[in-house]
Amino acid sequence: MKYSTHEVSEASAVMEKYRASEGGEVGAALVVVGLSAERAAKEAGLRDDMIRVAHRAGASIRQLAEASGLGRKTVTAIVSNASLKE
Repeated sequence: MKYSTHEVSEASAVMEKYRASEGGEVGAALVVVGLSAERAAKEAGLRDDMIRVAHRAGASIRQLAEASGLGRKTVTAIVSNASLKE
């Protein structure tokens, strides 16, 4: 797989954002933590969007809570925020 100079430059900038001034093992660990947090936030957003879609399609709060592993109050809050996302 080949990457363009632009892609490498973007990836390096993102890594530096998390590495800050730390080098070695600590800097590498900070990069992994930062990138993992970005991915988790993106996945949570996708999950919340799918919860809203399923609820509009007729899934109950209880069903959504069981399927997602979230509490019913959390699912209710996600569904209640649907108007903010539309």
